[in-house]
Amino acid sequence: MKRIFFRNKILPYLLIAPQMVVTIIFFLWPAGEAVLQSFQREDAFGLHTTWVGLANYRALFQDPDYIHSLQVTVVFTIGVTAVALIVALLLALAVDRTIKAGPAYTTLLVWPYAVAPAVVGVLWWFLFNPTIGLMPYLLSLVGYHWNHALKGDDAMILVIISAAWPQVSYNFLFFVAGLQSIPGSMREAAAIDGAGPVKRFFTITLPLLSPTTFFLVVVNFVYAMFATFPVIDATTQGGPAGATNILVFKVYQDGFVGLNLGSSAAQSVVLLAIVIALTVIQFRFIERRVEY
Repeated sequence: MKRIFFRNKILPYLLIAPQMVVTIIFFLWPAGEAVLQSFQREDAFGLHTTWVGLANYRALFQDPDYIHSLQVTVVFTIGVTAVALIVALLLALAVDRTIKAGPAYTTLLVWPYAVAPAVVGVLWWFLFNPTIGLMPYLLSLVGYHWNHALKGDDAMILVIISAAWPQVSYNFLFFVAGLQSIPGSMREAAAIDGAGPVKRFFTITLPLLSPTTFFLVVVNFVYAMFATFPVIDATTQGGPAGATNILVFKVYQDGFVGLNLGSSAAQSVVLLAIVIALTVIQFRFIERRVEY
């Protein structure tokens, strides 16, 4: 393998300089501003700022609405992750069994990932609209009256489906790659030994997919907590009665609608801390059970 040496010691730093500039301007600087602003109280016009220390954080955890939003976020995150992973794995198994037509299935299943999140939200809002939607009509035929504008459980189901649908495509690609990397001889040997499809899946396929599954669990958790704002905004806008008001949407409501900038900044810092903590826990404890 040919090794490359830079005689000019400045050249490597010049090559990474554009990426570092983008990272500093669009990531580190805004994050630092959010942390600083979380210790301040600012009027709606940004004309007067007062240092309040931890007052914004204390007010958050004494606010019943924020605690409720935290609980809603937990349910939403687990729901989106579970639905996106399970459906993607089932589709990947189907493609793996009919690999001759695999490219066609793969192309069709990847398309939803290219759809903008706001468009995804509007699409599912129309499908589940209580007045003109197809799904409420079909559900009414079996005796269930769907109305996500009034029922919190219906609204939660709607946003989970909406948020999980495009993510299924992303997970599907990784699961297909993981399945195709499993040696066929191992499954054939298990079949010769008398293991059925279900037993082969749980004793061979699933353990060998554990690295892929672990990676996707982390990615989907982060996605559900950070990148689902457009879906919530396009479908329920946090309603009804805060039933779908997840943390990332509450940050927007308090900061850009309510103009409570200090509280909004504190919420964004707490949300970032929660995601970092969950990621560390997953790598520290769950990764031990992953078989590489």
